[in-house]
Amino acid sequence: MANPTHKMATIRNMLMIITLAGLSSCNSRNNLSDAYGNFEAVQVTVSSESAGKIHFLYVEEGLLLDSGTIVALIDTTDLYLKKLQLQAQKKAVSVKKSSVVSQIDVQKQQKANLMIDKNRITRLISDKAATQKQLDDINGALDMVDKQIASIQTQNAGIAEEMEVIDRQIAQVNESLHKCYIRNPVTGSVLSKFAEAGEIAAPGRALYKIADLSVMELKVYVSGSQLPAVKLGQQVDVLIDADEKSNRKLSGTISWISPKAEFTPKIIQTKEERVNLVYGVKIKVPNDGSLKIAMPAEVNFGNK
Repeated sequence: MANPTHKMATIRNMLMIITLAGLSSCNSRNNLSDAYGNFEAVQVTVSSESAGKIHFLYVEEGLLLDSGTIVALIDTTDLYLKKLQLQAQKKAVSVKKSSVVSQIDVQKQQKANLMIDKNRITRLISDKAATQKQLDDINGALDMVDKQIASIQTQNAGIAEEMEVIDRQIAQVNESLHKCYIRNPVTGSVLSKFAEAGEIAAPGRALYKIADLSVMELKVYVSGSQLPAVKLGQQVDVLIDADEKSNRKLSGTISWISPKAEFTPKIIQTKEERVNLVYGVKIKVPNDGSLKIAMPAEVNFGNK
């Protein structure tokens, strides 16, 4: 029969071994990662800049779009008709300008003829074959022509300003027409679609949301004691869940470190950690297709 004292000692040893194994396992897990966070992506909401019917919207959730691709068209009928009207006005003003220029040319020719007469009369006066009144009449006629030329040139300046105003209005319409063609601003995948072809768009109405998922950002928080060992451009190990019991390791690069401390976000579980001051850190991780927005991950800075 076994000694009861020996039996109790054996049980205590077994419990101690189990406890140490558990602590060792916990320490191993705790030492595995230095920080925790979730993946983010820069999301761009593309909105309409014009009002009108949406003629087409070539956007579907999950679709990969290149930057600069025309994905939607807002009705341009009113703008096109306004542009035709302005072009007709410009043509009419151009005809008016040509008429004014012709009048100036006529007056200049008349002035040239009067100058010839003036020179002739001046010579005749020297020979006492003409009177001073004749010369005075010629000078008066020249003054009148100069005033007419100045008046017509003033009209011409007004026409030039009118032409410039119309050109600016046409440029404004062209810009509005350009905005009717919705161009995708960034290369990325469509996350959400908020409108359909045939609906009415308004300035500022969101049409779809897109993000570049080729490189994801993992945002984590580090304590002040960890901060000296964290540097911009540093290569780190990022761990994501492979299954329930194991992780998969990816490589990331620290791209941003917050310049000021903040209280730990409420997503941190324990109250003790929530009251600590921490620094935000962003890590860029190339996405092989397995990373998703809001997916949790762990980081090992490699300083152990």
